[in-house]
Amino acid sequence: MQKYTSEQIEHALHELNANLEESQQWQIVDEKLTKTFKFKSFIRAFGWMSQIAICAEKLNHHPEWFNVYNKVEVNLTTHDVSGISELDFKLAAKMELFF
Repeated sequence: MQKYTSEQIEHALHELNANLEESQQWQIVDEKLTKTFKFKSFIRAFGWMSQIAICAEKLNHHPEWFNVYNKVEVNLTTHDVSGISELDFKLAAKMELFF
């Protein structure tokens, strides 16, 4: 796995956000791929996290995330390469698929 260049990040971010409303798009913050998901309830947020945990385990790539009631803040980075990689965008795409 290799760290993405700025150009690769920009291209992958554009593809990831292509079908999302502007207020729902992923961003790069502090060199991490970041988004806050908002759900109708705590149980829906927790259920989604459980589904994503299975995907993350299959990818062997685990998110930094924080849950408070109906919100889940996600920060993705690949620690092995000290930056953003293809794995981060793969996991982000899975998150969107299950959202």
